[in-house]
Amino acid sequence: MKKLMIFAAVSLLMSSCGLYNKYERPDVDTKGLIRDTISDVDTLAVQDTASFGNLPWRSVFTDAQLRTLIEQGLEKNANLQNAALTVQMYETMLKAAKLAFLPAVSLGGTTPIGTISTLYTDPSMTTKAYSIPVAASWTLDLFGNILSQKRSTQMKLLGMKDYQMAVRAQVIGGIANAYYTLLMLDEQLRIVTEMSGMAKETWEMMQLQYKLGRMRSTSVQSAEAAYLSTLTQANDFKRQIRATENALSLLIGQAGQQIPRSTLAEQSLPSEFSTGVGVALLKNRPDVHNAEMTLASCFHDVQTARSQFYPNISIGASAAFTNSNGAFNPGKWLTTLFGSLTQPIFARGALIANLKVSKLQYEQAFNTWQNAILSAGNEVSNALVNYNSYDANSKIEAQRIEVLTKNVEDTKALYKSSGASYLEVLTAQTQLLSAQLQMVTDDFYKMQAVVSLYTALGGGGK
Repeated sequence: MKKLMIFAAVSLLMSSCGLYNKYERPDVDTKGLIRDTISDVDTLAVQDTASFGNLPWRSVFTDAQLRTLIEQGLEKNANLQNAALTVQMYETMLKAAKLAFLPAVSLGGTTPIGTISTLYTDPSMTTKAYSIPVAASWTLDLFGNILSQKRSTQMKLLGMKDYQMAVRAQVIGGIANAYYTLLMLDEQLRIVTEMSGMAKETWEMMQLQYKLGRMRSTSVQSAEAAYLSTLTQANDFKRQIRATENALSLLIGQAGQQIPRSTLAEQSLPSEFSTGVGVALLKNRPDVHNAEMTLASCFHDVQTARSQFYPNISIGASAAFTNSNGAFNPGKWLTTLFGSLTQPIFARGALIANLKVSKLQYEQAFNTWQNAILSAGNEVSNALVNYNSYDANSKIEAQRIEVLTKNVEDTKALYKSSGASYLEVLTAQTQLLSAQLQMVTDDFYKMQAVVSLYTALGGGGK
């Protein structure tokens, strides 16, 4: 008992050496983490705490058919299901780590429960022995070895939950991007099909002019080639639609098939974004928080490595109902109390090497965490500038389409009155088609920027 009290006192002294310390977040500077979308030199000074990334995904993606697809993906996506199973595995490991504080109890042992011994020359000299042993042992965690291992496992579990949330956000963002891609391709196919009709009308008009001897055959051939070009574009968009449907079907855990959807014009996404203060990224971003939990786990691994330099103390008891090789009849209970102390003295440098490696792994985890924070800031900055840029481009393209539509009408009218050449007609139509397709692309990129911003701010909430 005196020895145990001495060791308890020593353990209190050792706590000042950091063996029982809990992880505390290191200082990190998030000032200027997100760049201003207008100024090239200033950083975004945001004071609000209501972040766009905190919105539930149903508040961001309001399309009813898209919501259905996201719900199906959250239920059936293979990567998300595997992430959930990984979390369950780490929960089981944590339960095992907590049970390490309890005594170990065993029935039986390496010795036989019963034996019969007979002298070959004298069968009457037969000895019957039996023993049913029960043993219990308890390792005293005076130097935090078991505690630090448990804390390390806790941090790993939190990291796996963050990983699960990161996969969840990726699934939501992936489904949304694929859905918006389909809407973009649908609109582009509609535009090309409509332009194909215009190109065919121009070609037929030129054929008539050729028959009347007012036009060369080369002009008719150029018009026909322009018409055929729109047909190949339409086929290419159909191919891309089929491939995107297959990719989206895989995301939601089903065989490739047609995806029910609305139109690009029906979409309504947020246009005003409250990004929150930079430090919120430390909490909201699952990958950033996962990197910090890895850092915390490495911190406790260092504690574990330090604790291995100190004694390992175990106490225990055993009891056996036995006849003590025939000495007692009937048998009696024999009990034993024991204690053991193991102090590492020379382990061929293994303990020192393990501590050094643990410290280096902690430094690596710290660097990874810092880089994850910077990467998160970059992603938010890029998403904001992308949205503003493509939104401005879309508005400019709308004005350009209005001008080119009038240009096509006027050029065709001039052509009929011999005031313009066939080349001017084809050029006007080609420019209009290019502007219409580009505006659809800009609108898609703008929606994609919204998805990227929501994910970059730690979205994917329920």
